[in-house]
Amino acid sequence: MNPDTIFGLSGPVAIVGWLALIASPWLPTVAERVAGLVIPALLSVAYTGLILAFWSSAQGGFDTLDNVALLFESREMLLAGWLHYLAFDLFVGAWIVRTARADGISFWFVLPCLPLTFLFGPVGYLAFVSLRMVLPTRRQAVAS
Repeated sequence: MNPDTIFGLSGPVAIVGWLALIASPWLPTVAERVAGLVIPALLSVAYTGLILAFWSSAQGGFDTLDNVALLFESREMLLAGWLHYLAFDLFVGAWIVRTARADGISFWFVLPCLPLTFLFGPVGYLAFVSLRMVLPTRRQAVAS
């Protein structure tokens, strides 16, 4: 499968996971399995295949910003980086939903964190962590 095909499939696959998270108040088990396990694993398989196939021939590395830029000049390594983002952001989104449910945080407070996590990963995570710090939760109530 060529990189353009993998890229073209990866976005819609990830969107299915994000839609599952949005539906999680009504279908929590489905959302957890789809967004928290199946789709991140599927994206991770594609990522792993790209890394195994192209890492040894890739130029650059992680020691300087210039080397990171050089590493991502390869379309295959750029695609691997994109799949990495998709898999991990979705995994974090599933963690956010699962943790909020366990803490008794209303899904409506969590909902804005999901597009932030989808689009800007760490910003969504930070928003959720901030929510957990300011909202009363079951976790905090038990600790008191």
